[in-house]
Amino acid sequence: MASNVLIPDVDTLAYILFMVLAVGIISLLISRKFNISYVPLFVFFGILAGPVLSLINRELAHELFSYIRVFGLVMILFTEGHTLSWRMLKKNIRTIGMLDTIGLLITAFIAGFAFSVLFHTPFIVGFLFGAIISATDPATLIPLFRQYKVREDIETVIVTESIFNDPLGIVLTSVAIALLLPQAPTATVLESIAEYISLYPAAVVFFLYELAASIGIGIALGVFGYYFIKKTGIRGFPEIEVFALMIAFGGFLAGEYVKASGYLVATVTGIVLGNHKVFFRDNPKTVRRIMRAIEKEVHFNESLATLATIFIFALLGASLDLEIITSNLLCGVILAFIVILVARPIAVLSILPWWKPKEYLFIALEGPRGVVPSALASLPLTLGLIYHDQQMIQWGEIILSATVITVLVSVIVETLWVPILREKLLEVESIRKIMKTGYKPKSS
Repeated sequence: MASNVLIPDVDTLAYILFMVLAVGIISLLISRKFNISYVPLFVFFGILAGPVLSLINRELAHELFSYIRVFGLVMILFTEGHTLSWRMLKKNIRTIGMLDTIGLLITAFIAGFAFSVLFHTPFIVGFLFGAIISATDPATLIPLFRQYKVREDIETVIVTESIFNDPLGIVLTSVAIALLLPQAPTATVLESIAEYISLYPAAVVFFLYELAASIGIGIALGVFGYYFIKKTGIRGFPEIEVFALMIAFGGFLAGEYVKASGYLVATVTGIVLGNHKVFFRDNPKTVRRIMRAIEKEVHFNESLATLATIFIFALLGASLDLEIITSNLLCGVILAFIVILVARPIAVLSILPWWKPKEYLFIALEGPRGVVPSALASLPLTLGLIYHDQQMIQWGEIILSATVITVLVSVIVETLWVPILREKLLEVESIRKIMKTGYKPKSS
């Protein structure tokens, strides 16, 4: 497999960097001019520069995307962790827990059933698609909510859901692959646990392990980071941004090494640092000094996160194979809207006891799919080729095209209607609350 990796020369790499940044600048200018989300513009102009005009080599863009998505997601999640309010997380823990367990499973089953009906496959193949597409996308949501401010509690729920459901989506995918191809390496961990208990309890144990290990490592690194900053401060160690990058990527590596979620580790580390006033009861002078240091590194990381967003979605667009998309376009688009308008709203019904109908509807209509499904989309086809399974190759090609179409449709639709949904479903409620109580909800 390694021999197939394209290694660009310096000039080619510089050219791709230039093209991606140009795509980013054009998209941002259009976004500012017409007040629309820039995320789908990154994808659109990436497609234009890649498969349409061939200004960017599609195979090379795909190789670079596989690396950039890791770097970018770590930066985006680590930075966003700083801004997530511990108070809001505790307040909405029931909602987040329901969305990341029952809600995600319902999404996977409904999407899987729709896939099996539309593409005439066994349900377990549909469930594999549903598992791949089940996780929502923080890389789309975080820049989206920075551009269009929404209430802090709504943002916290949707963003935190998307961060925590990545591990479960990966576990679900491993379960489906274990049922279809037990010899696949992605199923080995589950298979080893399942030797002592059956497969489905093994999946639950594996997910709980991922969650506990990731949170534990993240907390440990957050505590280490806090005391390092407390000991050195800005004056003692002015390059605090370098240290922040080290613990962000060190946390990711540690999480992956123990077969947990490196992305979740980076997020939890950011949460601990961003909420240091809650977790560490230091004197006011020390708190102010640490706050200045953390604000400095967050400002730097936000710039990196913006660059990461540009590269993730521009390269995603540039790496797409239009033939795969067009071959299953109609059924793929129908499937995408079933995921957006049927599966997601039904899956989110469990939160209604704690939210008003309009708030529920906003949460239900904001669950775009993105980087994680895109990264997993080619896995079934790859496994089919490795094990020379013609049936798996055929299913894998359909899953790949359906996933890509669902990601594109959900990213475009669910980002473009955010300002409309915000105005119709959230803004009136916020204005009324301000008029009655004088309290203005905090925006991130």
